[in-house]
Amino acid sequence: MDYQPGIIRDGSAMENLERQLICPICLEMFTKPVVILPCQHNLCRKCANDIFQAANPYWQSRGSVISGGRFRCPSCRHEVLLDRHGVYGLQRNLLVENIIDIYKQECSSRPMQKGEHPMCKEHEDERINIYCVTCEVPTCSMCKVFGAHKDCEVAPLQSVFQGQKSELNNCISMLVAGNDRIQTIISQLEDSQRSTEENSQAAERELCERFSALEAVLEEKKSELLRRIAKEREDKTGFVQALVHKYKEQLEKSSRLVETAIQAMEETGGAAFLMNAKQLIKTIVEASKGGRLEKIEQGFENMDGFSVNLDHIADAVRTLDFE
Repeated sequence: MDYQPGIIRDGSAMENLERQLICPICLEMFTKPVVILPCQHNLCRKCANDIFQAANPYWQSRGSVISGGRFRCPSCRHEVLLDRHGVYGLQRNLLVENIIDIYKQECSSRPMQKGEHPMCKEHEDERINIYCVTCEVPTCSMCKVFGAHKDCEVAPLQSVFQGQKSELNNCISMLVAGNDRIQTIISQLEDSQRSTEENSQAAERELCERFSALEAVLEEKKSELLRRIAKEREDKTGFVQALVHKYKEQLEKSSRLVETAIQAMEETGGAAFLMNAKQLIKTIVEASKGGRLEKIEQGFENMDGFSVNLDHIADAVRTLDFE
């Protein structure tokens, strides 16, 4: 790779490069070895191990009987699945490590400029190099000897820096672990929502099937009762039609006798009249005696016996509810 010295030594370019080499966990420049995640983001191996251990508290050590684990990339939240080797199974990003080496060489070759290190506001020529434990602020040596912090307890700036940096790193690990737990809860809630939808659809299908079966039973019973009504109607109407037929035949015979009797009444000769009158009278008397045909009983046409009371069934249906 070719570098142009004029570009690499430019202050803004170096600052931009440095921002690209910052670990999102410790917020410092990557420390080797640098591992590359499947999502192509980079982490210090130590930082990757910290969030891995926070997300998998029961994962003991390399070579443990526990197989694999998972954590989420702090940059994009992509889930990283690891085998039994843990973060040691992740590939090193040698390109980033080489860039870091080049960057550090460039930084070491540059002369220290005023303003690159924080300076004391009270003593402008003094660098801030100690930490006031009492006031919890960084300060300079002159402030401790002659200034506002001369009666305060102080500590080396680097030791306090490392301590608070380690504390912040632990806080980040806790946040990452908490985010993973929240993501787990979200996944569980989404699974519960999906299961609720599926179970609701199954319950709806079962309810529709049961009501369809009940409708089929009611329809079958209705058809049976209708057939019984139709049978009763056919029997009664058939019986009445037969009686009507018999009565019509009797009426026809009677009408013919009436005509015969009227013709006999028109006979003026006594001898001729008497020759047929006696037999005619006998026939009319016999016809009147044998003309008593069967009659239907009162209320014969009534179909009240086929009334069905469904109120109790309707009440039972209205009280239907889930068990």
